[in-house]
Amino acid sequence: MADETQNVFLVDTYSDPVVMLVNGRASYLNCAPAGQFFDKMVQTGKTHIVVDFARCTSMDSTFLGLLAGCALALEQKKGTLTLTRLSERNLELVRNLGLHRILNVEADPKKLCFECEGAEKATPLTTLDKTEIANARLILKAHENLVAADEGNLTKFQDVITALKQDEK
Repeated sequence: MADETQNVFLVDTYSDPVVMLVNGRASYLNCAPAGQFFDKMVQTGKTHIVVDFARCTSMDSTFLGLLAGCALALEQKKGTLTLTRLSERNLELVRNLGLHRILNVEADPKKLCFECEGAEKATPLTTLDKTEIANARLILKAHENLVAADEGNLTKFQDVITALKQDEK
């Protein structure tokens, strides 16, 4: 079985738009570097980010919440987050949480793909050693982002959010 904590995110920050390739499973176990990357790109003024899911085997609600947070932050700066080459299952997850309303889903799989944008300049994001508290905060923020993106998600994630808030105390 593959180690889910290994690096699964390759990025090209020199392309326009900035491109990230998700390689493998994107989950609460390994997505902290992706969240920090999204935050840094928004803070440094990048307004167009593409996430290529051609090699993504699955993703969980924490990673989806990081996408929601990035899309909401970019929206405030008149920017866009675009997802491309989603599998049928991953597209279903995006739509079930209403994220397709706050980000773009590229219908043409050959447009805006990682290999098309220069994978030779790719840099792997490194997994940072984080404390349990930092990970819990990341998971909480990601799920709050999902609710901010679509209020209908509150019923889906209320228990997770409540439990994480109680753990913070």
